[in-house]
Amino acid sequence: MATRTQAPFDALRASIRGDVLEPADPGYAAVRGTFNTMHDGRPALIVSCCGTADVVDAVNFARDHGLPVAVRGGGHSIAGLSATEGGMLIDLAPMRGVHVDPDRRLAHVQGGALWADVDRETQRFGLVAPGGVVSDTGVAGLTLGGGYGWVRRKYGLSCDSVFEAEVVCADGEVRTASEISNPDLYWAIRGGGGNFGIVTSFTFELHPLGPDVAFVATMYPVEEVGEVLRGWREYVEQAPNEVTSVCVTITFPANPEMPEVVHDRPVAIIGGVYAGDVDEGMKIMQPLRELGTVLFDMSGPTPFTGVQTGFDPLFPRSTLRAYWKSQYLDELPDAAIDTIAAKAQDRPAPLTLVNTFHMGGAIANVGEEETAFAERTAPYMVSIDGMWSEAGDDDANIAWVRSGWNDIGRFGTGAVYLNFTGLADETPEAGVATAFGRNLRRLAEVKATYDPDNFFRINNNIAPAH
Repeated sequence: MATRTQAPFDALRASIRGDVLEPADPGYAAVRGTFNTMHDGRPALIVSCCGTADVVDAVNFARDHGLPVAVRGGGHSIAGLSATEGGMLIDLAPMRGVHVDPDRRLAHVQGGALWADVDRETQRFGLVAPGGVVSDTGVAGLTLGGGYGWVRRKYGLSCDSVFEAEVVCADGEVRTASEISNPDLYWAIRGGGGNFGIVTSFTFELHPLGPDVAFVATMYPVEEVGEVLRGWREYVEQAPNEVTSVCVTITFPANPEMPEVVHDRPVAIIGGVYAGDVDEGMKIMQPLRELGTVLFDMSGPTPFTGVQTGFDPLFPRSTLRAYWKSQYLDELPDAAIDTIAAKAQDRPAPLTLVNTFHMGGAIANVGEEETAFAERTAPYMVSIDGMWSEAGDDDANIAWVRSGWNDIGRFGTGAVYLNFTGLADETPEAGVATAFGRNLRRLAEVKATYDPDNFFRINNNIAPAH
């Protein structure tokens, strides 16, 4: 930045209510920190925005001065797409306001909010916006990429509950995206990622839930994961839409609040939430607690905010190196279960996870072309979440994840979930075609309308149509 013309930079600093930081400035290091330490970018300039006007000024400055732009909402990008080497980082972290209108069942959420911020406000009124399974995840990134959470089978994806959004586009214009205002942009941001602009606020439709929910969290020995998954499959294939369930395999860290039997022990965790009457839900989900040798059972009526934060310790910020791959499955045959079980028992690092998600329900109630998010019919998704500590272990862990993903891919549809897709030596376009399928052409046309020069390209990138 030493060679730049000083006057425009001074004008930017004067106009921004938030902070404008260069590498030598106090606070720069704290702000630029990434979730995934594999992608430890050093932007030449950080603009921490306090509101939409700050975002507009930052976009205009970056465009006029030819600076590549990365956008950070909650900063939880596995692929490192909320970081950049050089260029400008537009940081929305100061913009975390949430306002709930309980009568209209709407929540207005700023673009830098985390799901913990949303849950804190909506649960005060016994309402929920479908979010993720880790409360530290950013609202914007998860929602723009689809958004799977604990109520997905009852209320669908995060993007399905977006009522409208305020978007700063590449030309610096602020547009409302809704069914009646820029409907093509509205269609595209519901699953199409950050390709079309910076969402400075969302309005979500809310749904009744909580404050307590029926919750299952039962730990079984990982050696029994094949048997457990067979029983789980039998259960979920007849479960009502109120039940959302997942099987997570991990080496559970030693925790003084947990019994010693699971300290540093590889386990299969069956998790489940019932979106309805708590007592009825505990009865309906009882079979999930009887799938094998129970090491520890944390099941019971639980505050939904407690469910949302339960997995947070497994995903600490700025601590782990991460490389994930996902795969959808049209069915879960025994051969697929055997493959998943083999990988679950051969994980190269304690916090590496092999997860099997049950989908369907409300997810499938939305047509494949109704939103940009195309995968609506697959009943299962398997995610291999590689996470480790040392840079010297990168090659071995990445290779292991890729190998496992290829093995499971023999049973897959070929489609991937981009929010669960890491990048190492892949390009930002990796997986885009398989994720969007027949929606990709329309997305490219919307991209050409709102971002013809591909200004927003540090994302799961969609090239504009020409």
